[in-house]
Amino acid sequence: MSTGCCNKTVPSNNEDIKDAVRKAYADVAVKNSAGEVAGNPLSCCGAPKETDVNYSKTLGYSEEEIGSILDGANMGLGCGNPTAIAALKSGETVVDLGSGGGFDCFLAARKVGASGRVIGVDMTPEMINKSRKNAMKNGLDKIAEFRLGEIEYLPVADGIVDVIISNCVLNLSTNKNQVYRESFRALKSGGRLAISDVVATTEMPEAIRKDLELYNNCMAGATPIKDLKEGLTAAGFVDIRVIVNEQSRQFIEKWSYDKGAENYVASASIEARKP
Repeated sequence: MSTGCCNKTVPSNNEDIKDAVRKAYADVAVKNSAGEVAGNPLSCCGAPKETDVNYSKTLGYSEEEIGSILDGANMGLGCGNPTAIAALKSGETVVDLGSGGGFDCFLAARKVGASGRVIGVDMTPEMINKSRKNAMKNGLDKIAEFRLGEIEYLPVADGIVDVIISNCVLNLSTNKNQVYRESFRALKSGGRLAISDVVATTEMPEAIRKDLELYNNCMAGATPIKDLKEGLTAAGFVDIRVIVNEQSRQFIEKWSYDKGAENYVASASIEARKP
């Protein structure tokens, strides 16, 4: 099972990379909505026909969280549970970078309540359409809204956000430092990042870094932890904390088509604060 880019090399042009990612996730959205398996269902760029409860538990979601949202939003596209580390409070404004089908947005919406606000941002029209329908189905459309846009250029005003969450999306960006800067701009003073993402724990071989299948599946574009911390610091963030989940290598092994990417990358929780 693949995302349709087997044996292809990561393009040298950033726009071409972005286009390949957009097409891969559009395919996931369309096939999942049609009740079909999309790509590798045990990866961040594939989805089963319906929610895989056991896999979702592996990513860090509780059975209560999984069962609280109607099928169609939780496609198993993440590598963790950012809402578990976000310490969300009633009335807060949350932005989700790369919101997909809306699952994390809906969990966040239940935590911030009717006095809060959740904004999901995704660059794939098919995902935006899907998440908006899911919001209606779950009765959360008054709290959670979804905007078409790129996480490098957030369609969000300056200084209005309390918390930015994201789940296995930053690694797909071709300009991660710009994402950090945009996140800093959108956050209020004292606002915080609560992100689950794949990071590089050691230098990757060129064969992995240049594999488009592994890029779309959230591995080849992973940032080294040192670079991640330096980028967040340069953007202005403080209290930066990156905690690697070594057990995640077990499910990443299933993402990587026996190419050994799990030896070089792992899921991590990433937290930081805007002074």
